[in-house]
Amino acid sequence: MAPSAMSRWTKSLSEARPVSYWLDDPGRPAPEPALTGAETCDLLVVGGGYSGLWTALLAKERDPGRDVMLVEGREVGWAASGRNGGFCAASLTHGLPNGLTRWPDEIHKLEELGARNLDAIEETVARHSIDCDFERTGEIDVATEDHQARELRDRYEEIERAGLAEGIEFLDAEAVREQVNSPTFRAGLWDRRGVAMLHPARLAWGLKRACRELGVRIHEHTPALTLKRYGAGMAVRTPYGRIRARTVALGTNVFPNLVRRVRPYTVPVYDYALMTEPLTAGQLASIGWRNRQGLGDSANQFHYFRLSADHRILWGGYDAIYPYGGRVRAEYDDRPETYAKLAGHFFTCFPQLEGVRFTHAWGGAIDTCSRFSAFFGTAHAGKVAYAAGYTGLGVGATRFGAEVMLDLLAGERTERTELEMVRRKPLPFPPEPFAWTGIALTKWSLARADAQGGRRNLWLRTMDRLGLGFDS
Repeated sequence: MAPSAMSRWTKSLSEARPVSYWLDDPGRPAPEPALTGAETCDLLVVGGGYSGLWTALLAKERDPGRDVMLVEGREVGWAASGRNGGFCAASLTHGLPNGLTRWPDEIHKLEELGARNLDAIEETVARHSIDCDFERTGEIDVATEDHQARELRDRYEEIERAGLAEGIEFLDAEAVREQVNSPTFRAGLWDRRGVAMLHPARLAWGLKRACRELGVRIHEHTPALTLKRYGAGMAVRTPYGRIRARTVALGTNVFPNLVRRVRPYTVPVYDYALMTEPLTAGQLASIGWRNRQGLGDSANQFHYFRLSADHRILWGGYDAIYPYGGRVRAEYDDRPETYAKLAGHFFTCFPQLEGVRFTHAWGGAIDTCSRFSAFFGTAHAGKVAYAAGYTGLGVGATRFGAEVMLDLLAGERTERTELEMVRRKPLPFPPEPFAWTGIALTKWSLARADAQGGRRNLWLRTMDRLGLGFDS
């Protein structure tokens, strides 16, 4: 990268605030008071992100008389739920290719459940009047290299053979550039109905309001410190109090699980994003994008990008940073060297937007598991349920995960709990230093594959055979 180009691209970041654009909102609600003293409830939900909010909401919808309490260590939506790209996908399996590979016998049922789940999210947003800019625009996977274009066509043919191609369209270079005008685009795969765009923080805040209106008791700035059996139920200790509950649902995701044996199944991966200033009418015309789809490129080290309601472009991804030891720390949320890299990639994709400035630059941790999609389970004789490992596609799938946790706590056999995906867990990550070494080698191998026409080396082929991976 030439120094002049570097200075031109980094200049675009000179006024970027190191905070999530979504959370930097004057409509951000005030937090609920912290819990003090001793309380009891029927169901305690730990975690105020999507996973916990959907669990609390659905629990009250299933049984309005159930006494539900939710505790959040910071503020509702402050972590991954308020920092993501706002892609709400129907897929429960981190995309159809991953689902076809891992659960070929269940993929039609998984796709059906995913479509119903996305429809239910849209219905909930409308019924509770949640102002979160929900748009059912779909998503295009774009190829920026010839080998990626071939892979996209092969993927479409595989999906077609499996009878899963309804609503999915292969786009050649001319067709994809008619949708979004980038000189780097060589092909695309457009899923017209399976993805919605939304304002992620406002979704979390809207779910919080809906929970409170249904009678859920919410306490913010109330981290759950310990989880223990207590008589016929469970007890959770917080800094200023204690809660006795009949059952507990854990929606803590990337943060250390209160059931210690679950912790090796996830690692935190830090992901970063930029948000531009609002584009002018002329700038918007130069890129097209009239149908406002979400976009993601097909590289192993991929970017995701989309338009906001006020005509900004969110541009994120590429770097997936695993901190040694799997620690989750605030200082990892800000990474200027990644922002500079992302800015350069942005102007390579859209050279016609030269001169656009970025107003926000931020990062956050994703709960990654080795199969890329959520896993589930119970503890303490079925009195505790958990879901984790969404690996960056949790905006939509967390609602399904909430349904699973409630099914498990009720001891019910449902079409969800009978799924192999629900009954089996991914392989855990090894302890350090093996986790860091293996992830570093995988990242290096993925970068080489991108640079060498998609050719996967022995390490990646071995990981493929074992069903292991590392992704953001």
